[in-house]
Amino acid sequence: MRIAKVPVNDVNLKKAAIRLLGQRLVSNESLYLRRQLAHSVTQQEMDDSVLAVRKLPWAEIAIVD
Repeated sequence: MRIAKVPVNDVNLKKAAIRLLGQRLVSNESLYLRRQLAHSVTQQEMDDSVLAVRKLPWAEIAIVD
């Protein structure tokens, strides 16, 4: 059985965050997930990543100039 994959983009990350967290991700969280995930992942992988990013230290997520 083949598991469907969804593209990792802002719209899908936003939908997952609202469904799971009840709020949107901040831009640094979204950018972090787009860097860490492949171009397409299973819905479960995306959900797990969205939940995990909120538990990470901000210094690991933030992009320093």
